[in-house]
Amino acid sequence: MARAMFDYTKTVLKKVSFDVNLFTKEVLKALNRLLPHEIEELKIWIQSLTVKQPELQSCLIYLKT
Repeated sequence: MARAMFDYTKTVLKKVSFDVNLFTKEVLKALNRLLPHEIEELKIWIQSLTVKQPELQSCLIYLKT
């Protein structure tokens, strides 16, 4: 079940990656939903996404622990 939530979160983030504000809101929701090890995976995934879309880097501040 938890893995399904992680995959769903990635799908949603891909769909809203055109808008930095929406993307950030979804990242914040994900922080409340996901398990700690999934948050680490998400951080790595978002870092790789920001290579193609550097405007999304501002959301990484919420993933710093």
